[in-house]
Amino acid sequence: METTEDLLLDGRVRLIQPKDGYRAAIDPVLLAASVAARAGERVVDLGCGAGAVFACIGARVPGVELIGVERDPEMAGLARRTLAVNGFDGRIETADLTALPATWEAGLIDHVSANPPYLPSERGRPSPNPGRAAAGVETGGDLADWVAVARRCLRHKGTLTLVHRADRLDDILAALVRGFGSVVVFPLFPKAGRDAGRVLVRAVRGGRAPLRLASGLVLHGADGAYTAVTETILRGAPLDL
Repeated sequence: METTEDLLLDGRVRLIQPKDGYRAAIDPVLLAASVAARAGERVVDLGCGAGAVFACIGARVPGVELIGVERDPEMAGLARRTLAVNGFDGRIETADLTALPATWEAGLIDHVSANPPYLPSERGRPSPNPGRAAAGVETGGDLADWVAVARRCLRHKGTLTLVHRADRLDDILAALVRGFGSVVVFPLFPKAGRDAGRVLVRAVRGGRAPLRLASGLVLHGADGAYTAVTETILRGAPLDL
């Protein structure tokens, strides 16, 4: 696989990723910024790909333990390289998340992040590129399976944070009914006055607070450039949901 080394968070993160196929854009950076991790805690990134999400978390929160789960052996190898070049503490599990045993990290994880495939198999038209196809359309496990794995490995009051398409919000909330509460929905608007295309969703294992719909974030100004707030997040600031 031909690769490139790219920089995230204003050069603080080095990401080894495929030259062709799925490449990290803004979604994993926003997801990482919204994970409320602290030093000494353990974070699992499901479907970690080349490691953009956990690398951004590791750069923002020194002292976290990072665990990635990736079913594609080549992408898992890139994630290990990303860990190594950044000097982060962690490991990568090469496994399909639906094949993880029920005892895997059961109740031991503080935070789970995930950027699941955006479309169910019946709605998606997979890309001819295998990497893009796996990232874009559900194959094997569906959204409920991703949430179920997070529920098993999270400790009580641990958090699950997802980035997903806004039009899948009903599926996300349905999957969170069992075991999660204190849900926050944070819309991501491409421009002011436009409908949200993406949402960040955070849920708490065993949480009991009612759902909260946050004001969200406008990503681009009228000129197409990132807004000032978005720029600070892309440079490493946390995103408080």
